[in-house]
Amino acid sequence: MTNVISIANEKGGVAKTTTTLSLGGALVEAGYRVLVIDLDPQANLSLSLGVKPGEKCISVVNLMLSDLPLTEGIKTTEIENLHLIPSNHEVGLAERLLPSRSGFEFLLKDMLSNLNGNYDFILIDCPPFLGAITQNALIASDFLILPTQAEYFSVYALRNMMSLIRQVRSKGNSKLRYRLLITMFDKRNGIHRTLADHLRTTFNNGVLDSVIEVDTKLRESPIICRPVVYHAAKSRSALQYRFLAQEIIQYVQENN
Repeated sequence: MTNVISIANEKGGVAKTTTTLSLGGALVEAGYRVLVIDLDPQANLSLSLGVKPGEKCISVVNLMLSDLPLTEGIKTTEIENLHLIPSNHEVGLAERLLPSRSGFEFLLKDMLSNLNGNYDFILIDCPPFLGAITQNALIASDFLILPTQAEYFSVYALRNMMSLIRQVRSKGNSKLRYRLLITMFDKRNGIHRTLADHLRTTFNNGVLDSVIEVDTKLRESPIICRPVVYHAAKSRSALQYRFLAQEIIQYVQENN
């Protein structure tokens, strides 16, 4: 069974792309076949895997609007068993073009169903806004990871995310589950510790045990176009993303 996981948050700069790249790499390292999908017009995930926006590539939105199968857009990467559907500048047009199509919210879900179990995990990197693209991703997903900094604005942005989750559940994905992932955490920072405790108290089991701390190795990773577990295997962030991968694997096994 293919497990579809979206990584989303309305707030930018909370490590959505970093988490997609790093978790994807950790899952591949653990022996799984992984497809990552870049749904952000900025194409940072694509860049992080060596695909430049200027290069000729087909995005999910191109495939949706042309009624082509997802396989037409899949690219291999330097990491075996880690494949990518890149983004390009036309992804930004989706917010205007997709809603004109009947049942547009289910386009991505229908396309993913045709991959016939080619992958164990599909990770979707969502843009930092809650429009047609993110709605498509959540409708198609089994699980949602919400990267969240232990900062006021990041925590505040969760209000709109919770509203979108309720909307998606009412519109056709009643089984969508989510967990918060605390990212860019500095345990020396008292505010970080206080807000992290607040999140765990408020959301209880809705917060993953994994915590991703600040680490310069994570900033280096996209520059050399490799997930951190392949770039700096013994770094703190590599260990933390491996722990996250195991937590996700265990969750999936217990809930499938």
